[in-house]
Amino acid sequence: MTDASPKRAGDGTRAVRAGLPEPVRNEPTLPGPVFAAHFHLPGDVAGPYTYGRDENPTWTHLERAIGELEAPGRSGVQTLAFASGMAAISAVLFSQLRAGDAVVLPSDGYQVFPLVRDQLTAYGIEVRTAPTGGDAQLDVLDGARLLWIESPSNPGLDVCDIRRLTEAAHARGALVAVDNTLATPLGQRPLELGADFSVASGTKQLTGHGDILLGYVSCADAGAMTAVRRWRKIVGAIPGPMEAWLAHRSLATLALRADRQDANALAVAEAALRGRVTGLRYPGLPDDPAHAVAARQMRRFGCVVSFELPSQERAERFLEALSLVDDATSFGGVRSTAERRERWGGDAVSAGFIRFSAGAEDPEDLVADVLRALDESISSSV
Repeated sequence: MTDASPKRAGDGTRAVRAGLPEPVRNEPTLPGPVFAAHFHLPGDVAGPYTYGRDENPTWTHLERAIGELEAPGRSGVQTLAFASGMAAISAVLFSQLRAGDAVVLPSDGYQVFPLVRDQLTAYGIEVRTAPTGGDAQLDVLDGARLLWIESPSNPGLDVCDIRRLTEAAHARGALVAVDNTLATPLGQRPLELGADFSVASGTKQLTGHGDILLGYVSCADAGAMTAVRRWRKIVGAIPGPMEAWLAHRSLATLALRADRQDANALAVAEAALRGRVTGLRYPGLPDDPAHAVAARQMRRFGCVVSFELPSQERAERFLEALSLVDDATSFGGVRSTAERRERWGGDAVSAGFIRFSAGAEDPEDLVADVLRALDESISSSV
């Protein structure tokens, strides 16, 4: 953040100002994307920019911005941008683990994790799994090299006590990585809760427009980040400059979007879904099983709600009846989305399980649309 920014700024101010370079007369506030495979490099190779697979000025601005949001006021935190959230996840796992190590993963995490588990096992790494809820991962920590936390979990929205798990893992000599995708840095700061890595997909609410694939890793341990950086260089999992620039531009509205979207998620859960569906989950609901823990460690509860309808057919009728909500597999965008999650496999959910992501529409319109779709899904089955 530039010196012109308040030292103890609020979320909105930080999001608007994060990562901007010092002002230069007659230059843009946020410089445009730098498209370069190579840079002028006479003589010594010392300097920040040498080759486009290693560094890029557009990444630098974005990485600084994300670092300022993940760990405001904290020095020594490094952030690296990646081509996708899975590229960021893979960079941490495969740079920190070796054959013979053990890793603890959530059994209810992102649906690609079964593939990750298979690849880790193929490399001779022991994989243990336990659910997010109830801090169940504590039971399988002994001897692990790395604990991977996903809180809130996707898509079930369970929450664990990150500080408790982190302290227990560190006492056993394990590193801790937290997938912060659902919360965003404005909703939760894993590094402040003791985690070694905060990892996220920037494809979702962080950028919020459904038009960028991006990921990042933030970490305060220089040695650990050297290994992550080396992995990015080896596999070339780098973001394009346009994606990085668009992501940085999108950060300016993160607080505005999060405020509206998270409020819409709560409104849909309370006014449209409560009493009409089963298995309703949203950490912001006072009676949600995860609310007490979430309220201690989260500053916002996110834009995603999950619930169940009685059958696949009923869920599909509900999705077809929605007019303001797109049937799409991502979440966190300014346009609301929902999907029947079981269609992908990989998630231990029922055929009627719905993951609903609230957008930035007017709350009254969104609630009305969900209520109407629920009614139509019932009446069309009669």
